[in-house]
Amino acid sequence: MLRRKLHSEVHRSNRIGWLRAAVLGANDGIISTASLMLGVAAGRADMQTILLAGVAALVAGSMSMAAGEYVSVSTQADTQAADLERERAELEQNPAGELHELTHIYINRGLDSSLARQVAEQLMAHDALDAHAREELGLTETSDAHPVQAALVSASSFSLGSLLPLLAVALASHATAMLTISSVTVVALILLGTLGAYTGGASLFKGALRVTFWGILAMAITSGVGALFGHIG
Repeated sequence: MLRRKLHSEVHRSNRIGWLRAAVLGANDGIISTASLMLGVAAGRADMQTILLAGVAALVAGSMSMAAGEYVSVSTQADTQAADLERERAELEQNPAGELHELTHIYINRGLDSSLARQVAEQLMAHDALDAHAREELGLTETSDAHPVQAALVSASSFSLGSLLPLLAVALASHATAMLTISSVTVVALILLGTLGAYTGGASLFKGALRVTFWGILAMAITSGVGALFGHIG
């Protein structure tokens, strides 16, 4: 386990793990559920079928997101653990070589050789594995992998995202279903993109634009496919 920071400063990069999972889950929930219902609606299905498709998309999608995130982040955690174990073994077998390696890392960062050596020696005396994990492997508390957290956040955010187009179609008539789903989805994507960009400290306009663009494209293509196969059927 990497040593935690002692100071209380909060940086936006500390949010990247859960923020990525939350935004990705909500984005997928909104887009995939809305697109599926639009595709079914474009195929001239009745309201019960459209709603059923949305519910199925919510359940299947949330489980898929949870499984996918858990497997992905677990793999990341396994890789980090393997790297740390290898580094621990190297420190035990060749501490002088590891000290030389850490010294050169600091030299390459701009310290003179004498100061770099002093810094490396003091850090290794304090916590050699932590020093090499940070400087050589690039592992910090912001890169720690949390599979269960990522899975729960992804599944929850996907479900919440899916509820928006589901509620839209539940309150709409058959004649206005496609327009209602599309309108609610676009507004939701704009808000999601803006929120994600604000939380991450990025451009609000760019954050909203890229999420909304791909959402509209997905809905348009799915609606077209649904209409095509509905016409053939």
